[in-house]
Amino acid sequence: MNELPSGLSNWYTITQQQIDQFADATYDHQYLHVDREKAAVGPFGKTIAHGFLYLSMVSHMMLDDLLAIIGEGTVLNYGVNRLRFVSPVTVDSRIRLHWQVTSTETQGEGTRYTVDLLMEIEGSDKPAMAAEWLLYIL
Repeated sequence: MNELPSGLSNWYTITQQQIDQFADATYDHQYLHVDREKAAVGPFGKTIAHGFLYLSMVSHMMLDDLLAIIGEGTVLNYGVNRLRFVSPVTVDSRIRLHWQVTSTETQGEGTRYTVDLLMEIEGSDKPAMAAEWLLYIL
């Protein structure tokens, strides 16, 4: 692989149903996520998604494209460096992921990939999230 792969995901709308389901799964029912009425008079004017909700969407947003470029493999999440939730994602906002593999390193029978992530919010100058993600692909 001469040039390190990069990509741009489709747009995804963050719905209240997704937020509520994530709140149930993680037991995080803070009003700013699940109470539309109380959140409406709060600092963001509506409910916001949990940062870990859209972080958890990263695999779906990029892995099919990455594996199409590098070939099939078993993907293991190796960790996240420098994760920042830069700007809140309000309900019904659309997000998409810009990703860039910045390095690869053979380790044992697989390869570790370092991937820069930047999650964009449609219509916003600030990103939702920025991170460096580590993957191990066998």
